[in-house]
Amino acid sequence: MHLKPKKGFTLIEMLIVLAIIAMLVSIVIVAINPGRHFAQARNTQRWTGVNAILNAVHQNIIDNKGNFTCLPPPPQIPPVPSPTPPGQQILEYPRRIASKGPDECNICYCLVSTYLRSLPYDPSSGSYTACNNYDTGYEISQDPTTLHITVSAPHAELNETISVTR
Repeated sequence: MHLKPKKGFTLIEMLIVLAIIAMLVSIVIVAINPGRHFAQARNTQRWTGVNAILNAVHQNIIDNKGNFTCLPPPPQIPPVPSPTPPGQQILEYPRRIASKGPDECNICYCLVSTYLRSLPYDPSSGSYTACNNYDTGYEISQDPTTLHITVSAPHAELNETISVTR
């Protein structure tokens, strides 16, 4: 009696093929590294937000003949002597851009609707619903000597420093 050979794959062959496919998929996922790509995208959003806030502040300064009077004076810091222009508020240390708190800087009403549609905020740690309820997750400061304003994103990922000074 002559037996016909059966067509098909054995269980061992199927397991070997599945193992090879699993290894290839894991190599591709590691090579693509979606977590890193998402972190890079969030950092790009932070760069955009920091630049938008700084551009709006500078447009406000230009419109007010060199003065930005929206910033409340920092607590427990004596007035800065000349060459500070009259009405210029000096921030000698970084303050969070938020709507409440003594160590926070509320600049929303000065910028939103005139210079910005809404305040940009950090994609991981910030929030914005309205000018009376927000915390951008960004910081703003001004050098007392040069009067340059710096906006930074302290929650940047991938060991990146996101800070713009003008």
